[in-house]
Amino acid sequence: MTIARSILLFVLAALAEIGGAWLVWQGVREQRGLWWAGAGFLVLGLYGLVATFQPDPHFGRILAAYGGVFVAGSLIWGMVVDGFRPDRWDLIGAAICLLGVGVIMYAPRG
Repeated sequence: MTIARSILLFVLAALAEIGGAWLVWQGVREQRGLWWAGAGFLVLGLYGLVATFQPDPHFGRILAAYGGVFVAGSLIWGMVVDGFRPDRWDLIGAAICLLGVGVIMYAPRG
């Protein structure tokens, strides 16, 4: 159950960070206005909060592992929201990152 909870928290954190950054991008880069950017800042704050609920007590480990989730999540976000089509190297890189997440977070420790 702890691994399932951890994975769910990583997914929620990715949605908050990537979604928040996307909102800021839309507000500033796509000139949709300060409301979009402001909403993005709020959602980005939620990302920081969600990360604190990870069961592992080590901040560095959680953020290092989350980096791999962020990479894969960003590619998925781009595909779903922006019509981005990753090439095989993007997919291989994301798979390597997710493998790293598994090793960092879920390897047996003594």
